[in-house]
Amino acid sequence: RIKLDEGYQKTYKNVDELLPTLPRSKGWWLDQLLQYQGFWLSTYGIRGSMLIDDHFNPRPTDIIIATSPKCGTTWLRALVFSIINRNSFDFSDHPLRKANPRDLVHFLEAHIRGDGSTASIDGLPSPRLLSTHLPYALFPECMTDDTLACRFVYICRDLKDVLASKWHFANKLRPKGVPPLSLEEAFDLFCKGVSHYGPFWDHVLGYWKASLESPKKVLCLKYEDVKKEPLGCVRKVANFLGVPFTPEEENKEIVEEIVKLCSFENMSNQDVNKSDTRSQEKPISNSDFFRKGEVGDWVNHLSPQMSEILDQITEQKFQGTGFSFH
Repeated sequence: RIKLDEGYQKTYKNVDELLPTLPRSKGWWLDQLLQYQGFWLSTYGIRGSMLIDDHFNPRPTDIIIATSPKCGTTWLRALVFSIINRNSFDFSDHPLRKANPRDLVHFLEAHIRGDGSTASIDGLPSPRLLSTHLPYALFPECMTDDTLACRFVYICRDLKDVLASKWHFANKLRPKGVPPLSLEEAFDLFCKGVSHYGPFWDHVLGYWKASLESPKKVLCLKYEDVKKEPLGCVRKVANFLGVPFTPEEENKEIVEEIVKLCSFENMSNQDVNKSDTRSQEKPISNSDFFRKGEVGDWVNHLSPQMSEILDQITEQKFQGTGFSFH
Protein backbone atom coordinates (compact mmCIF):
# COMPACT_ATOMS: atom_id res chain seq x y z
CA ARG A 1 0.00 0.00 0.00
CA ILE A 2 1.18 3.54 -0.78
CA LYS A 3 2.53 5.46 2.21
CA LEU A 4 0.37 8.57 2.57
CA ASP A 5 1.76 11.88 3.72
CA GLU A 6 0.07 13.46 6.74
CA GLY A 7 -2.27 15.75 4.78
CA TYR A 8 -3.40 12.84 2.60
CA GLN A 9 -4.00 10.64 5.66
CA LYS A 10 -6.39 13.28 7.00
CA THR A 11 -8.29 13.46 3.68
CA TYR A 12 -8.52 9.65 3.42
CA LYS A 13 -9.88 9.55 7.00
CA ASN A 14 -12.53 12.16 6.06
CA VAL A 15 -13.45 10.12 2.96
CA ASP A 16 -13.79 6.92 5.03
CA GLU A 17 -16.05 8.70 7.53
CA LEU A 18 -18.18 10.30 4.80
CA LEU A 19 -18.83 7.29 2.52
CA PRO A 20 -21.18 5.32 4.85
CA THR A 21 -23.42 8.41 5.24
CA LEU A 22 -24.10 8.95 1.51
CA PRO A 23 -27.19 7.82 -0.47
CA ARG A 24 -26.46 4.77 -2.67
CA SER A 25 -27.72 3.35 -5.92
CA LYS A 26 -26.95 0.38 -8.12
CA GLY A 27 -23.94 1.06 -10.36
CA TRP A 28 -23.46 0.34 -14.07
CA TRP A 29 -20.42 -1.88 -13.75
CA LEU A 30 -19.18 -1.40 -10.21
CA ASP A 31 -21.37 -2.43 -7.28
CA GLN A 32 -22.64 1.00 -6.34
CA LEU A 33 -22.67 4.70 -7.04
CA LEU A 34 -22.87 7.20 -4.18
CA GLN A 35 -24.54 10.60 -4.23
CA TYR A 36 -22.03 13.29 -3.31
CA GLN A 37 -22.95 16.99 -3.44
CA GLY A 38 -25.77 16.28 -5.88
CA PHE A 39 -23.79 14.00 -8.25
CA TRP A 40 -23.48 10.21 -8.52
CA LEU A 41 -19.85 9.12 -8.19
CA SER A 42 -17.92 5.96 -7.44
CA THR A 43 -15.86 5.84 -4.24
CA TYR A 44 -12.85 6.47 -6.48
CA GLY A 45 -14.39 9.68 -7.88
CA ILE A 46 -15.34 11.00 -4.43
CA ARG A 47 -11.85 10.34 -3.08
CA GLY A 48 -10.32 12.07 -6.11
CA SER A 49 -12.61 15.08 -5.69
CA MET A 50 -11.78 15.46 -1.99
CA LEU A 51 -8.03 15.11 -2.61
CA ILE A 52 -8.21 17.80 -5.32
CA ASP A 53 -10.17 20.00 -2.92
CA ASP A 54 -7.60 19.65 -0.16
CA HIS A 55 -4.30 19.36 -2.00
CA PHE A 56 -4.30 20.46 -5.66
CA ASN A 57 -2.29 23.64 -6.39
CA PRO A 58 -3.45 25.04 -9.73
CA ARG A 59 -1.12 26.96 -12.04
CA PRO A 60 -2.22 29.71 -14.45
CA THR A 61 -0.98 27.53 -17.33
CA ASP A 62 -2.96 24.40 -16.36
CA ILE A 63 -5.32 23.07 -19.04
CA ILE A 64 -8.10 20.85 -17.74
CA ILE A 65 -9.77 18.64 -20.36
CA ALA A 66 -13.23 17.99 -18.93
CA THR A 67 -15.92 15.57 -20.09
CA SER A 68 -18.77 13.48 -18.87
CA PRO A 69 -17.82 9.87 -19.74
CA LYS A 70 -18.49 8.76 -23.35
CA CYS A 71 -18.65 12.27 -24.82
CA GLY A 72 -15.40 12.34 -26.77
CA THR A 73 -12.80 12.25 -23.99
CA THR A 74 -10.23 10.33 -26.06
CA TRP A 75 -10.56 12.70 -29.04
CA LEU A 76 -10.32 15.83 -26.86
CA ARG A 77 -7.22 14.57 -25.04
CA ALA A 78 -5.56 13.81 -28.38
CA LEU A 79 -6.58 17.14 -29.85
CA VAL A 80 -5.37 19.38 -27.01
CA PHE A 81 -2.14 17.37 -26.71
CA SER A 82 -1.42 17.75 -30.43
CA ILE A 83 -2.27 21.49 -30.48
CA ILE A 84 -0.08 22.32 -27.47
CA ASN A 85 2.83 20.14 -28.64
CA ARG A 86 2.53 20.79 -32.37
CA ASN A 87 6.09 22.12 -32.70
CA SER A 88 7.65 19.30 -30.70
CA PHE A 89 6.81 16.31 -32.89
CA ASP A 90 6.76 15.23 -36.49
CA PHE A 91 3.28 14.07 -37.56
CA SER A 92 4.67 10.92 -39.16
CA ASP A 93 6.29 9.88 -35.88
CA HIS A 94 3.83 11.42 -33.42
CA PRO A 95 3.35 10.06 -29.85
CA LEU A 96 -0.34 9.51 -30.71
CA ARG A 97 0.76 6.81 -33.16
CA LYS A 98 2.40 4.89 -30.32
CA ALA A 99 0.37 5.72 -27.21
CA ASN A 100 -3.27 5.97 -26.21
CA PRO A 101 -4.25 9.58 -25.35
CA ARG A 102 -4.89 8.56 -21.74
CA ASP A 103 -1.17 7.74 -21.44
CA LEU A 104 -0.23 11.21 -22.69
CA VAL A 105 -2.71 13.26 -20.66
CA HIS A 106 -2.92 12.45 -16.95
CA PHE A 107 -6.34 11.73 -15.45
CA LEU A 108 -6.56 14.17 -12.54
CA GLU A 109 -8.72 12.09 -10.16
CA ALA A 110 -6.23 9.22 -10.46
CA HIS A 111 -3.01 11.21 -10.68
CA ILE A 112 -3.76 13.28 -7.57
CA ARG A 113 -3.59 9.98 -5.67
CA GLY A 114 -0.20 9.25 -7.24
CA ASP A 115 2.34 8.23 -4.65
CA GLY A 116 0.35 9.32 -1.61
CA SER A 117 1.41 12.97 -1.86
CA THR A 118 1.19 15.82 -4.36
CA ALA A 119 4.77 15.12 -5.56
CA SER A 120 3.81 13.30 -8.77
CA ILE A 121 1.42 16.03 -9.89
CA ASP A 122 3.59 18.93 -8.69
CA GLY A 123 6.49 17.44 -10.65
CA LEU A 124 4.71 17.70 -14.03
CA PRO A 125 6.16 20.43 -16.30
CA SER A 126 3.98 23.38 -17.38
CA PRO A 127 1.67 23.59 -19.15
CA ARG A 128 0.13 20.63 -17.34
CA LEU A 129 -2.53 18.86 -19.42
CA LEU A 130 -4.93 17.08 -17.08
CA SER A 131 -8.22 15.40 -17.85
CA THR A 132 -11.20 14.94 -15.57
CA HIS A 133 -14.78 13.68 -15.47
CA LEU A 134 -15.67 15.75 -12.40
CA PRO A 135 -18.58 18.21 -12.60
CA TYR A 136 -17.55 21.88 -12.55
CA ALA A 137 -19.36 22.41 -9.23
CA LEU A 138 -17.04 19.95 -7.46
CA PHE A 139 -13.84 21.89 -8.16
CA PRO A 140 -12.40 24.12 -5.43
CA GLU A 141 -12.74 27.87 -5.81
CA CYS A 142 -8.99 28.23 -6.43
CA MET A 143 -9.64 26.47 -9.76
CA THR A 144 -12.97 28.04 -10.77
CA ASP A 145 -12.69 31.67 -9.65
CA ASP A 146 -12.10 34.23 -12.35
CA THR A 147 -8.39 34.72 -11.73
CA LEU A 148 -7.82 32.31 -14.66
CA ALA A 149 -5.92 29.95 -12.34
CA CYS A 150 -6.48 27.31 -14.99
CA ARG A 151 -8.55 26.82 -18.14
CA PHE A 152 -11.16 24.18 -18.91
CA VAL A 153 -11.94 22.72 -22.34
CA TYR A 154 -15.22 20.77 -22.16
CA ILE A 155 -17.02 18.58 -24.68
CA CYS A 156 -20.54 17.19 -24.47
CA ARG A 157 -22.79 15.10 -26.65
CA ASP A 158 -26.47 14.34 -27.32
CA LEU A 159 -28.09 12.40 -24.45
CA LYS A 160 -29.25 9.54 -26.65
CA ASP A 161 -25.80 8.79 -28.06
CA VAL A 162 -24.29 9.10 -24.58
CA LEU A 163 -26.73 6.56 -23.17
CA ALA A 164 -26.12 4.04 -26.00
CA SER A 165 -22.34 4.45 -25.70
CA LYS A 166 -22.34 4.22 -21.88
CA TRP A 167 -24.43 1.04 -22.00
CA HIS A 168 -21.98 -0.65 -24.39
CA PHE A 169 -19.02 0.56 -22.34
CA ALA A 170 -20.52 -0.62 -19.04
CA ASN A 171 -21.04 -4.12 -20.38
CA LYS A 172 -17.40 -4.32 -21.49
CA LEU A 173 -16.32 -3.44 -17.97
CA ARG A 174 -18.66 -5.60 -15.92
CA PRO A 175 -16.71 -8.27 -14.03
CA LYS A 176 -16.73 -11.83 -15.37
CA GLY A 177 -19.65 -13.81 -14.04
CA VAL A 178 -21.84 -10.71 -13.61
CA PRO A 179 -24.76 -10.76 -16.05
CA PRO A 180 -24.85 -7.95 -18.63
CA LEU A 181 -26.70 -4.73 -17.83
CA SER A 182 -29.89 -4.64 -19.88
CA LEU A 183 -30.60 -1.57 -22.01
CA GLU A 184 -33.88 -1.10 -20.12
CA GLU A 185 -32.05 -1.00 -16.81
CA ALA A 186 -29.39 1.41 -18.14
CA PHE A 187 -32.15 3.62 -19.56
CA ASP A 188 -33.99 3.66 -16.24
CA LEU A 189 -30.86 4.57 -14.26
CA PHE A 190 -29.84 7.25 -16.78
CA CYS A 191 -33.28 8.90 -16.73
CA LYS A 192 -33.12 9.06 -12.94
CA GLY A 193 -29.78 10.85 -13.27
CA VAL A 194 -27.89 7.85 -11.90
CA SER A 195 -24.78 7.36 -14.01
CA HIS A 196 -21.08 7.98 -13.40
CA TYR A 197 -20.65 11.71 -12.65
CA GLY A 198 -24.36 12.23 -13.39
CA PRO A 199 -27.04 13.52 -13.66
CA PHE A 200 -25.69 14.02 -17.16
CA TRP A 201 -27.70 17.23 -17.79
CA ASP A 202 -26.40 18.85 -14.58
CA HIS A 203 -22.84 18.01 -15.65
CA VAL A 204 -23.37 19.73 -19.02
CA LEU A 205 -25.13 22.75 -17.54
CA GLY A 206 -22.40 23.33 -14.95
CA TYR A 207 -19.77 23.79 -17.65
CA TRP A 208 -22.13 25.55 -20.06
CA LYS A 209 -23.07 28.22 -17.49
CA ALA A 210 -19.42 28.66 -16.52
CA SER A 211 -18.51 29.16 -20.20
CA LEU A 212 -21.10 31.97 -20.47
CA GLU A 213 -19.93 33.63 -17.25
CA SER A 214 -16.18 33.18 -17.91
CA PRO A 215 -15.61 32.64 -21.64
CA LYS A 216 -11.84 33.08 -21.25
CA LYS A 217 -11.77 30.34 -18.63
CA VAL A 218 -14.19 27.68 -19.93
CA LEU A 219 -14.74 26.60 -23.54
CA CYS A 220 -17.71 24.35 -24.32
CA LEU A 221 -17.65 22.18 -27.46
CA LYS A 222 -20.34 19.88 -28.83
CA TYR A 223 -19.38 16.50 -30.28
CA GLU A 224 -21.84 17.01 -33.14
CA ASP A 225 -20.11 20.29 -34.14
CA VAL A 226 -16.71 18.58 -34.05
CA LYS A 227 -17.95 15.92 -36.46
CA LYS A 228 -19.52 18.52 -38.75
CA GLU A 229 -16.76 21.16 -38.70
CA PRO A 230 -13.56 19.64 -37.32
CA LEU A 231 -11.23 22.32 -38.75
CA GLY A 232 -13.25 25.14 -37.19
CA CYS A 233 -13.32 23.36 -33.81
CA VAL A 234 -9.54 22.81 -33.83
CA ARG A 235 -8.94 26.51 -34.56
CA LYS A 236 -11.41 27.47 -31.83
CA VAL A 237 -9.55 25.39 -29.23
CA ALA A 238 -6.15 26.77 -30.30
CA ASN A 239 -7.46 30.36 -30.08
CA PHE A 240 -8.97 29.70 -26.66
CA LEU A 241 -5.68 28.28 -25.38
CA GLY A 242 -3.80 31.35 -26.62
CA VAL A 243 -1.83 29.46 -29.27
CA PRO A 244 -3.65 30.32 -32.55
CA PHE A 245 -2.35 28.90 -35.81
CA THR A 246 -0.03 31.26 -37.70
CA PRO A 247 -0.54 32.05 -41.41
CA GLU A 248 2.53 29.91 -42.07
CA GLU A 249 0.99 26.95 -40.21
CA GLU A 250 -2.26 27.45 -42.13
CA ASN A 251 -0.30 27.34 -45.41
CA LYS A 252 1.38 24.13 -44.32
CA GLU A 253 -2.08 22.69 -43.54
CA ILE A 254 -1.13 21.93 -39.92
CA VAL A 255 -4.80 22.18 -38.87
CA GLU A 256 -5.72 19.52 -41.43
CA GLU A 257 -2.85 17.33 -40.20
CA ILE A 258 -4.10 17.58 -36.61
CA VAL A 259 -7.67 16.75 -37.66
CA LYS A 260 -6.42 13.71 -39.57
CA LEU A 261 -4.17 12.57 -36.72
CA CYS A 262 -6.93 12.87 -34.10
CA SER A 263 -9.73 11.40 -36.21
CA PHE A 264 -11.59 8.39 -34.87
CA GLU A 265 -10.61 6.40 -37.96
CA ASN A 266 -6.90 7.12 -37.55
CA MET A 267 -6.72 6.59 -33.79
CA SER A 268 -8.80 3.41 -33.78
CA ASN A 269 -6.50 1.94 -36.44
CA GLN A 270 -3.28 2.44 -34.45
CA ASP A 271 -1.94 -0.87 -33.11
CA VAL A 272 -1.68 0.55 -29.59
CA ASN A 273 -5.43 1.26 -29.59
CA LYS A 274 -6.35 -2.21 -30.83
CA SER A 275 -4.88 -3.69 -27.65
CA ASP A 276 -7.45 -5.29 -25.37
CA THR A 277 -5.21 -6.20 -22.45
CA ARG A 278 -6.44 -5.25 -19.00
CA SER A 279 -4.65 -5.22 -15.66
CA GLN A 280 -5.41 -4.30 -12.07
CA GLU A 281 -3.79 -0.89 -12.61
CA LYS A 282 -5.64 -0.45 -15.92
CA PRO A 283 -8.97 -2.27 -15.76
CA ILE A 284 -9.99 -0.62 -19.04
CA SER A 285 -8.16 -1.67 -22.21
CA ASN A 286 -7.23 0.77 -25.00
CA SER A 287 -9.65 -0.83 -27.45
CA ASP A 288 -12.56 -0.22 -25.03
CA PHE A 289 -12.39 3.50 -25.88
CA PHE A 290 -13.13 2.95 -29.57
CA ARG A 291 -16.50 1.65 -30.68
CA LYS A 292 -18.06 3.74 -33.46
CA GLY A 293 -17.76 7.43 -32.63
CA GLU A 294 -20.76 8.20 -34.83
CA VAL A 295 -23.43 10.85 -34.39
CA GLY A 296 -26.92 9.36 -34.23
CA ASP A 297 -25.89 5.72 -33.64
CA TRP A 298 -28.54 5.62 -30.88
CA VAL A 299 -31.18 4.80 -33.53
CA ASN A 300 -29.68 1.30 -33.72
CA HIS A 301 -30.30 0.71 -30.02
CA LEU A 302 -33.04 2.83 -28.45
CA SER A 303 -36.74 2.25 -28.98
CA PRO A 304 -38.92 5.12 -30.29
CA GLN A 305 -40.45 5.38 -26.81
CA MET A 306 -37.01 5.69 -25.15
CA SER A 307 -36.04 8.33 -27.71
CA GLU A 308 -39.21 10.30 -26.98
CA ILE A 309 -38.65 10.23 -23.21
CA LEU A 310 -35.04 11.38 -23.60
CA ASP A 311 -36.17 14.20 -25.91
CA GLN A 312 -38.64 15.30 -23.23
CA ILE A 313 -35.92 15.23 -20.55
CA THR A 314 -33.62 17.25 -22.83
CA GLU A 315 -36.30 19.86 -23.44
CA GLN A 316 -37.22 20.09 -19.79
CA LYS A 317 -33.67 20.26 -18.39
CA PHE A 318 -32.19 22.68 -20.94
CA GLN A 319 -35.20 24.95 -21.44
CA GLY A 320 -34.31 28.62 -21.01
CA THR A 321 -30.56 27.95 -20.68
CA GLY A 322 -29.64 28.91 -24.25
CA PHE A 323 -28.07 25.48 -24.69
CA SER A 324 -29.02 22.90 -27.29
CA PHE A 325 -27.16 19.90 -28.67
CA HIS A 326 -27.80 20.69 -32.33
